[in-house]
Amino acid sequence: MKESHQDWGEANQRYLAAAVAVVRAALERHAAGVAGAMPADQSLQAAQENLQLATAALREPSALETLCAAFALSPFERDVLLLCAGMELDASFAALCASAQGDGRRAYPTFSLALATLPSAHWDALSPAAPLRRWRLIEVSQISGTLANSQLRIDERVLHYLTGVQYLDDRLRGLVEPVTPPRDLPPTQRTQADRIAQFWNEAKESSPLPIIFLGGNDQASKRAGAAAACAALGLGLHVIRAADVPASAAEREELQRLWEREAALQGSALLLDLEEHETTHPVRSFIESLHGILLVMGSELSRPHQRFVLRLDVNKPSPAEQRALWQETLAPISPQLNGHLDALIAQFNLSADSIHSVSLQTLEGGECAGEALSTALWDACRIQARPSLDGLAQRIEPASGWDDLVLPEYQLRTLGDIAMHVRQRVKVYETWGFASKGARGLGINALFAGASGTGKTMAAEVLANELRLDLYRIDLSQVVSKYIGETEKNLRRVFDAAEEAGTVLLFDEADALFGKRSEVRDSHDRYANIEVSFLLQRMEAYRGLAILTTNLKSALDPAFLRRLRFVVQFPFPDAAQRAEIWRRIFPRQTPTGNLEIAKLARLNITGGNIRNIALQAAFLAAENDELLTMSHLLRATRGEYAKIEKPLTDAEIGGWA
Repeated sequence: MKESHQDWGEANQRYLAAAVAVVRAALERHAAGVAGAMPADQSLQAAQENLQLATAALREPSALETLCAAFALSPFERDVLLLCAGMELDASFAALCASAQGDGRRAYPTFSLALATLPSAHWDALSPAAPLRRWRLIEVSQISGTLANSQLRIDERVLHYLTGVQYLDDRLRGLVEPVTPPRDLPPTQRTQADRIAQFWNEAKESSPLPIIFLGGNDQASKRAGAAAACAALGLGLHVIRAADVPASAAEREELQRLWEREAALQGSALLLDLEEHETTHPVRSFIESLHGILLVMGSELSRPHQRFVLRLDVNKPSPAEQRALWQETLAPISPQLNGHLDALIAQFNLSADSIHSVSLQTLEGGECAGEALSTALWDACRIQARPSLDGLAQRIEPASGWDDLVLPEYQLRTLGDIAMHVRQRVKVYETWGFASKGARGLGINALFAGASGTGKTMAAEVLANELRLDLYRIDLSQVVSKYIGETEKNLRRVFDAAEEAGTVLLFDEADALFGKRSEVRDSHDRYANIEVSFLLQRMEAYRGLAILTTNLKSALDPAFLRRLRFVVQFPFPDAAQRAEIWRRIFPRQTPTGNLEIAKLARLNITGGNIRNIALQAAFLAAENDELLTMSHLLRATRGEYAKIEKPLTDAEIGGWA
């Protein structure tokens, strides 16, 4: 019967104390000989008998035995380690060491003392390549004198391990972190985890061990699958980010040694996280030289020269698996779901952990049913998907509705069609079978073209509000990189992060990337065209809504325009439209006095300029505690025209004051 951790801990402590006592007796025997007295063999024999009893009381191997097996320590090396451990565990060891060496100043262990005192001594135990020093089990304080007479100390992490205390080495904290095995995995991910475990079982005699590379679209599922595979083999799992691998060869070797020792002490594998990081030379070197079980997760991995790589794709749970997870985690309120899951699964592509989190949040939020339950689940899913995008793009809180948009009927109808396509895409693609005709062109994308201030961003807000989705703005002029290949990586991060919630993506300044296709004169021209094609391909495959904006539609290549599903031209507002914008620009709470909309509509400006003028006029009126009047608007108009360097004519402001 397997003993409890507490029972093992007590037995392990007795065993360690008995093992240290044997070394102590050997020291006493040698010290007696140095002093000219008769060695006391009886105490050594009694200590050895006591050790045999402590060994028999152990139902599982002691920490010392496990460590000796893991690092292939010889009996002499084992006793050297116990000699150093005795200094920390037995207060009498210091005086004994001094007596045994015949020097009161040398109240500490040395290799010279070990060679003279302990049985089966061999000189090569001192070698830096031998286990004691290679694995940093002991430290040599060679301040002066010879190596043999230098002070020896046991490494603190190793000392605590021998006493039965497990923890992560302080020198690895902040670099590696443990991964908790999942409670359960969806069937497809469980199959992958079982495959990994089986592969390791079959390859355990290989040297070096093969690498498991985990590709796919979900980081959380990769970690969970890797942890589950390790747990099936009785191993733990720790993860390290590629960015934390030292560039210095000496620091990298130190990290490697520390981790390999820690892996042996804890029985753990290592997961190298390559997400959003290039496979640099230091990372490749770390992968090549690291011994033990290694997994790598990322989007790509250059093949190591000396190690076989098994590549597996780990993706989010399938729609059917997501449905089963929702039903399981929301079991207490399952009778109230009433078809709400269909909309969630159609819109959100969540990992198992995310589904558990959303369900827990909803259940803790109190009992709800009907539309309240649907809203609570939907909003919780939106919030769950935000962190992965918040660091990559600017989230815009949609505040505009259809009543805020002043556009011609055709443009409004087209925007309504865009919202309709997003709402009905599952029915048309899946239920009605259009997806079976090919995946190309299934993404819903649009181009909003028009001068600055004509309402492009507001229209995106309206769509996000209508669809109850988050809106993220990505400035393409900032995403485009002068370094070859970097633009694609930036865009991949954005789309991969947005897939979870089918977020509305607004790509501003499209002409920064979508200029007319140039002739290929050099590698930069070729890669510029590749970047455009990559963005279009991702937009065509994206399960959410992707919107491009441009101030200059004529600058875009017609070949690219043909690949967009919707193109909406935002015209410069005419007088009637400007009048309507002025009527809608002031909130109902704003105190106004004698505003003349017909005169305001003579200003030949866009809706964005109108909003700036209205806001500035409101501040002027508030400062003087007055009603907002034409005089405040006149002053604000002069400021806005000066800002945009446009002359303000008498025809526009005649009769205002």
